[in-house]
Amino acid sequence: MALALRVARFGSIPANCWPRDRRRLLHLCSSASDKRQTAFCSRNYATKPEAAAPPQIKRNVAAEITSVGKVIYETGWDANKPIEKPKMQPSSSSCPPPPKKPDDEKRKDLDTLKSKRDQMRDNMQDYIFTRYFNYVKNYDKVLEKNFPKAMQLYRVFFDGVKDFFGDMKRFLKIARIANDSPQGIRALNRQELELYMQMPRDMMKVAPALIGCSLPMVGYAFFPLVFYYPRSFLTAHFWTPQQRSEFQSYYMKRRLGNNKDVFRCLQAKLKATASHPKHSAFANILGQLGSGTHPTPEMLIDVKDIFADGPYSLLGMSRKHVKNLVNLHGLPSSIFKRHRLHEHAFLVHYMDQAITREGGVHNLTPDALRYSCYLRGLNPDGLNSEAMIEWLRKWVKVSTSIQGEHITLFLHLPILLGYNHPNNWKTIYGKCPT
Repeated sequence: MALALRVARFGSIPANCWPRDRRRLLHLCSSASDKRQTAFCSRNYATKPEAAAPPQIKRNVAAEITSVGKVIYETGWDANKPIEKPKMQPSSSSCPPPPKKPDDEKRKDLDTLKSKRDQMRDNMQDYIFTRYFNYVKNYDKVLEKNFPKAMQLYRVFFDGVKDFFGDMKRFLKIARIANDSPQGIRALNRQELELYMQMPRDMMKVAPALIGCSLPMVGYAFFPLVFYYPRSFLTAHFWTPQQRSEFQSYYMKRRLGNNKDVFRCLQAKLKATASHPKHSAFANILGQLGSGTHPTPEMLIDVKDIFADGPYSLLGMSRKHVKNLVNLHGLPSSIFKRHRLHEHAFLVHYMDQAITREGGVHNLTPDALRYSCYLRGLNPDGLNSEAMIEWLRKWVKVSTSIQGEHITLFLHLPILLGYNHPNNWKTIYGKCPT
């Protein structure tokens, strides 16, 4: 500003003083640091001396530049840092800004929000999984409601497999006991002997069904076939109570259908024992059977030696006689029929000894009585416990009074004690004997 005032004053100097004043002016202009002021000064003095003086500058430029530099120095501004924009101050009419929360409170709020989200997710997962597991757990009820017949077969098959494998484990344990014990199978009780005799047959019978149902793709077609013929492919583990009663009656009728053939074989070989001391006594027994009565256990024990050798021994019997005995006892057909008869006779004989050791026939349960009569050739349908106990006592008395050489007498006991029994006769012919 001071420089501008000087320029204005020099504008009124006379023409003859121009060189001296010009040198002074150039000296002053060369000492100025601002290029803008230098250009301004040279432009003003280039004008004619007759031109009017410019108006006085009202803004104090140096003061402004100095004030700006002071502000920059006080704020410590660095050219390498970005310039922060000044924040707009809210007007007095607007609401006051909310107070700032500390970092701990913000972190606490974030943790609370996160915990709520996690809890909500966990609750949702628990709900979904609970509903899913309840649905799976009750899925059999849904299937049973929509497919009652199929679910009934499924339940029967599932329970049968469970019972079958349970009996198979027991059988393996019993087999180890029989093999490791010094007494052999004589160390087993009645129930263990029954399982030891029956389980190998059941395993051979049900093996094709279990293998076929477990095969991929084949099982879908084999499963209905198995249940369409349960008597042929399955065992008693998979049968319903109604099927067990029905199939037991069926097998009993098939077995009793061989009674007459076995009785005819005994009659046919009677003449071959004419030289035996017990020939007449045994002929009397066969006559009683033909007339509709049974001999007493004492009479059978008296003639036991006639079965030790001759045509009634295990090796002396004809093939037809052996085949009829195999069918009479319900044994599976095989090449070694005499061996099967021998094994079956001794197993049942050991069962009779176990019954005696365990207190006698009267200690058996009703189910055990029925199975014992069925195994020995007497149809238990319609019989009360007293009738079954009486018949089994006669059987056990003869069985425990004979030795190994009298094995064929044991094999013929179903004929000698049950040929004319009303239940057996009714099963074969549909009516009681007259």
